[in-house]
Amino acid sequence: MNFLSHFYFDREVTDCYFILGTVLPDLLKNADKSIVLHPEKLHHPSPNVNSIVAGWNKHLDVDRYFHSADFFTTHSHQLKKQLIPAIEGSPVKPFFLGHIGVELIIDNLLLTTGKITVEDFYDHLKGCNTDVIQEFLTAAGLKDSTRFFHFFEGFKRSAYLHTYSETEQIAYALKRICMRVWENPFTPEHEARMNEVLVAYRELLLPDFMSIFQEIESKL
Repeated sequence: MNFLSHFYFDREVTDCYFILGTVLPDLLKNADKSIVLHPEKLHHPSPNVNSIVAGWNKHLDVDRYFHSADFFTTHSHQLKKQLIPAIEGSPVKPFFLGHIGVELIIDNLLLTTGKITVEDFYDHLKGCNTDVIQEFLTAAGLKDSTRFFHFFEGFKRSAYLHTYSETEQIAYALKRICMRVWENPFTPEHEARMNEVLVAYRELLLPDFMSIFQEIESKL
């Protein structure tokens, strides 16, 4: 699941460090793919650091249930098949597009149906003290956090998740993610065709997309 879908499960939580933990695995991966941490059993003198660990573990649980759900396997496969002709000639793997595309559509639906707000999510991140985050990263074994904090500050400053509420921007968001792996993933024609597919698939998911959240919540 993407950032905002993870946030949905704890949208009523007031502890910003727990919220940070629920998205920190993905933030670290986006900042530097070489960062691999396993703080799942970390116990720390700081309750704030322990809150990050608890959020981290919640993230792992949610992702495990999501990726094993029929909802995900079915829709990522169907979306992949529909996107294949739209990206003919692109180096991007269709499986990757189907996977990420479903997650972006779900984030968009959470926002456009008023289930969460982006402002609440960013307010939590902005409320976290850098020293506490550094304590966690050090305890988790990260020797150099420079690249992470550079990315994290830019992530908060750009607030680009606001664009996820704009249905016509889903293809652009998908391109941004693909650009972390492929330098020039899509032509303008690819983007236009992808957007048609994604907008149509959003309408297909709209009536029943909350079922995946209900399913996961029943297992947490």
